[in-house]
Amino acid sequence: MLTSAMSATTVPVSPGHRPKRSFVIRIASIILLAFVIGWTLNRISLRLDRGQRPAGFARGLMQGAMMPAAMPNLIVGHDVAIYSANNNGVFYKLGYTMGVNSCGAVFFGAFFWRINRWRKGR
Repeated sequence: MLTSAMSATTVPVSPGHRPKRSFVIRIASIILLAFVIGWTLNRISLRLDRGQRPAGFARGLMQGAMMPAAMPNLIVGHDVAIYSANNNGVFYKLGYTMGVNSCGAVFFGAFFWRINRWRKGR
């Protein structure tokens, strides 16, 4: 008598991944963070504008770095101070430019790093 034993193979099935939910949560987090940054920037700007001293390099650097995050606030109509009219000239503008470029380098660097990681995973 020949009996053949057939082994049953089980494949573990993970619970369904919800890519839409994850995407929505990420977008909501980014928007919330942008609003918090915009609110914080406005509070800091109001405090700094009380003084008579013109904005310098450090303030330009800070405002330049925060400028990209002000976009969601500007879209919904909230006025966000992203540039100081009372500045000391070249040094403020240099700081502002460096802040914008640094923020862009961090954002786009992280973005391209994730895309590169995603491509390697495929």
